[in-house]
Amino acid sequence: MQLLPKMAVTVLLTALCIPATAQKIKLVNGDLAPLKDQKALNVQFTYDHLSVGKDSEEDYIRKKTAEYNKKEAGKGDTWAKSWKDDRPTRYEPKFDSLFNDNGDMKAGSFPNAKYTMIFHTTFIEPGFNVGVARKNSYIDAEVTIVETADRNKVVANISLEDAPGRMMGFDFDTGMRIMESYAVSGKKLAKFIAQ
Repeated sequence: MQLLPKMAVTVLLTALCIPATAQKIKLVNGDLAPLKDQKALNVQFTYDHLSVGKDSEEDYIRKKTAEYNKKEAGKGDTWAKSWKDDRPTRYEPKFDSLFNDNGDMKAGSFPNAKYTMIFHTTFIEPGFNVGVARKNSYIDAEVTIVETADRNKVVANISLEDAPGRMMGFDFDTGMRIMESYAVSGKKLAKFIAQ
Protein backbone atom coordinates (compact mmCIF):
# COMPACT_ATOMS: atom_id res chain seq x y z
CA MET A 1 0.00 0.00 0.00
CA GLN A 2 1.39 3.36 -1.04
CA LEU A 3 1.59 6.10 1.57
CA LEU A 4 0.39 9.60 0.76
CA PRO A 5 3.20 11.94 -0.24
CA LYS A 6 4.38 14.20 2.57
CA MET A 7 3.09 17.36 0.83
CA ALA A 8 -0.41 15.88 0.37
CA VAL A 9 -0.56 15.06 4.07
CA THR A 10 0.52 18.61 4.93
CA VAL A 11 -2.16 20.10 2.68
CA LEU A 12 -4.82 17.80 4.13
CA LEU A 13 -3.89 18.59 7.73
CA THR A 14 -3.78 22.31 6.99
CA ALA A 15 -7.23 22.18 5.40
CA LEU A 16 -8.64 20.33 8.39
CA CYS A 17 -7.18 22.88 10.80
CA ILE A 18 -8.73 25.92 9.10
CA PRO A 19 -11.97 26.68 10.92
CA ALA A 20 -15.10 26.89 8.79
CA THR A 21 -17.20 29.99 9.24
CA ALA A 22 -20.91 30.11 8.81
CA GLN A 23 -22.55 33.32 7.72
CA LYS A 24 -24.93 34.87 10.23
CA ILE A 25 -27.67 37.26 9.14
CA LYS A 26 -29.87 38.86 11.77
CA LEU A 27 -32.64 41.45 11.72
CA VAL A 28 -31.41 43.93 14.33
CA ASN A 29 -34.51 46.10 14.26
CA GLY A 30 -37.31 47.20 11.98
CA ASP A 31 -39.52 45.20 9.67
CA LEU A 32 -38.88 43.67 6.24
CA ALA A 33 -42.59 43.39 5.38
CA PRO A 34 -42.64 46.67 3.37
CA LEU A 35 -40.19 45.08 0.91
CA LYS A 36 -42.39 42.09 0.07
CA ASP A 37 -44.21 43.71 -2.86
CA GLN A 38 -41.20 45.59 -4.24
CA LYS A 39 -39.68 44.62 -7.59
CA ALA A 40 -36.48 46.67 -7.30
CA LEU A 41 -34.17 47.73 -4.50
CA ASN A 42 -31.64 50.50 -4.95
CA VAL A 43 -28.25 49.47 -3.53
CA GLN A 44 -25.48 51.70 -2.23
CA PHE A 45 -22.17 50.27 -0.99
CA THR A 46 -20.07 52.06 1.63
CA TYR A 47 -16.66 51.21 3.07
CA ASP A 48 -15.80 53.99 5.53
CA HIS A 49 -14.16 53.00 8.85
CA LEU A 50 -13.32 49.60 7.36
CA SER A 51 -11.03 47.18 9.21
CA VAL A 52 -8.94 44.67 7.27
CA GLY A 53 -7.61 41.80 9.35
CA LYS A 54 -6.05 43.37 12.45
CA ASP A 55 -5.53 46.79 10.83
CA SER A 56 -7.47 49.81 9.70
CA GLU A 57 -7.87 49.77 5.93
CA GLU A 58 -5.41 52.67 5.58
CA ASP A 59 -2.71 50.82 7.55
CA TYR A 60 -3.37 47.58 5.65
CA ILE A 61 -3.00 49.31 2.26
CA ARG A 62 0.15 51.11 3.39
CA LYS A 63 1.78 47.87 4.66
CA LYS A 64 0.85 45.74 1.63
CA THR A 65 1.89 48.46 -0.83
CA ALA A 66 5.31 48.75 0.81
CA GLU A 67 5.68 44.97 0.99
CA TYR A 68 4.90 44.46 -2.72
CA ASN A 69 6.99 47.46 -3.84
CA LYS A 70 9.96 46.05 -1.94
CA LYS A 71 9.68 42.80 -3.92
CA GLU A 72 9.17 44.53 -7.27
CA ALA A 73 9.09 48.26 -8.01
CA GLY A 74 5.56 49.47 -8.77
CA LYS A 75 3.86 46.19 -7.88
CA GLY A 76 2.53 47.61 -4.61
CA ASP A 77 1.11 50.69 -6.31
CA THR A 78 -0.67 48.46 -8.83
CA TRP A 79 -1.99 46.28 -6.00
CA ALA A 80 -3.28 49.33 -4.06
CA LYS A 81 -5.17 50.58 -7.12
CA SER A 82 -6.71 47.14 -7.65
CA TRP A 83 -7.72 46.96 -3.97
CA LYS A 84 -10.00 50.00 -4.47
CA ASP A 85 -10.98 49.28 -8.11
CA ASP A 86 -12.25 45.78 -7.24
CA ARG A 87 -15.20 47.28 -5.36
CA PRO A 88 -17.16 48.68 -8.32
CA THR A 89 -15.78 46.21 -10.88
CA ARG A 90 -15.95 42.91 -8.99
CA TYR A 91 -17.52 42.95 -5.51
CA GLU A 92 -20.60 45.08 -6.08
CA PRO A 93 -21.64 43.55 -9.44
CA LYS A 94 -21.18 40.05 -8.00
CA PHE A 95 -23.34 40.94 -4.98
CA ASP A 96 -26.09 42.33 -7.24
CA SER A 97 -25.92 39.36 -9.60
CA LEU A 98 -26.29 36.73 -6.86
CA PHE A 99 -28.98 38.77 -5.09
CA ASN A 100 -30.91 38.95 -8.37
CA ASP A 101 -30.55 35.20 -8.99
CA ASN A 102 -32.09 34.31 -5.63
CA GLY A 103 -35.34 36.20 -5.37
CA ASP A 104 -38.05 38.12 -7.21
CA MET A 105 -36.72 41.53 -6.24
CA LYS A 106 -33.85 43.00 -8.28
CA ALA A 107 -30.99 44.83 -6.59
CA GLY A 108 -28.71 47.37 -8.22
CA SER A 109 -28.66 50.98 -9.32
CA PHE A 110 -32.37 51.78 -9.21
CA PRO A 111 -32.56 55.41 -8.02
CA ASN A 112 -36.35 55.46 -8.53
CA ALA A 113 -36.94 52.41 -6.31
CA LYS A 114 -39.01 53.08 -3.19
CA TYR A 115 -36.31 51.65 -0.92
CA THR A 116 -32.52 51.81 -0.80
CA MET A 117 -30.29 49.22 0.81
CA ILE A 118 -27.06 50.67 2.19
CA PHE A 119 -24.55 47.81 2.39
CA HIS A 120 -21.79 49.06 4.67
CA THR A 121 -18.79 46.72 4.81
CA THR A 122 -17.22 47.00 8.27
CA PHE A 123 -14.62 44.21 8.14
CA ILE A 124 -12.71 42.20 5.53
CA GLU A 125 -10.55 39.17 6.21
CA PRO A 126 -8.77 38.81 2.85
CA GLY A 127 -7.62 35.25 3.51
CA PHE A 128 -4.71 33.75 1.60
CA ASN A 129 -3.66 30.93 -0.67
CA VAL A 130 0.02 30.04 -0.78
CA GLY A 131 -0.39 26.66 -2.43
CA VAL A 132 0.27 24.40 0.55
CA ALA A 133 -1.94 26.40 2.93
CA ARG A 134 -4.98 28.59 2.50
CA LYS A 135 -7.56 30.59 4.44
CA ASN A 136 -10.95 31.71 3.17
CA SER A 137 -11.84 35.36 3.06
CA TYR A 138 -14.90 36.69 4.86
CA ILE A 139 -16.67 39.98 5.37
CA ASP A 140 -18.92 41.59 7.98
CA ALA A 141 -21.44 44.29 7.09
CA GLU A 142 -24.19 46.46 8.48
CA VAL A 143 -27.18 46.66 6.15
CA THR A 144 -29.61 49.55 6.49
CA ILE A 145 -32.79 49.74 4.44
CA VAL A 146 -34.20 53.23 4.09
CA GLU A 147 -36.82 55.04 2.06
CA THR A 148 -35.06 56.37 -1.03
CA ALA A 149 -36.94 59.69 -0.94
CA ASP A 150 -36.14 60.26 2.75
CA ARG A 151 -33.06 58.40 3.96
CA ASN A 152 -33.83 59.37 7.54
CA LYS A 153 -36.75 56.93 7.45
CA VAL A 154 -35.13 53.60 8.34
CA VAL A 155 -37.18 50.51 7.50
CA ALA A 156 -34.78 47.89 8.91
CA ASN A 157 -31.25 47.25 10.12
CA ILE A 158 -29.62 43.89 9.41
CA SER A 159 -26.28 42.58 10.63
CA LEU A 160 -24.28 40.26 8.41
CA GLU A 161 -21.28 38.41 9.87
CA ASP A 162 -18.73 35.94 8.55
CA ALA A 163 -19.80 35.87 4.89
CA PRO A 164 -17.23 33.37 3.60
CA GLY A 165 -15.38 33.55 0.31
CA ARG A 166 -14.88 29.81 -0.08
CA MET A 167 -13.09 28.79 -3.21
CA MET A 168 -11.24 25.70 -4.19
CA GLY A 169 -8.07 25.58 -6.17
CA PHE A 170 -6.27 28.51 -7.68
CA ASP A 171 -7.72 31.51 -5.81
CA PHE A 172 -4.34 33.18 -5.33
CA ASP A 173 -5.87 36.58 -6.16
CA THR A 174 -7.14 38.36 -3.04
CA GLY A 175 -9.87 40.13 -5.03
CA MET A 176 -11.26 36.84 -6.29
CA ARG A 177 -11.62 35.46 -2.76
CA ILE A 178 -13.25 38.65 -1.47
CA MET A 179 -15.56 38.77 -4.50
CA GLU A 180 -16.91 35.37 -3.41
CA SER A 181 -17.72 36.81 0.03
CA TYR A 182 -19.88 39.43 -1.69
CA ALA A 183 -21.49 36.75 -3.87
CA VAL A 184 -22.46 34.73 -0.78
CA SER A 185 -23.74 37.90 0.91
CA GLY A 186 -25.96 38.79 -2.05
CA LYS A 187 -27.39 35.28 -2.29
CA LYS A 188 -28.08 34.86 1.43
CA LEU A 189 -29.42 38.38 1.89
CA ALA A 190 -31.90 37.96 -0.98
CA LYS A 191 -33.21 34.78 0.62
CA PHE A 192 -33.31 36.40 4.07
CA ILE A 193 -35.35 39.37 2.84
CA ALA A 194 -37.71 37.11 0.85
CA GLN A 195 -38.58 34.77 3.74
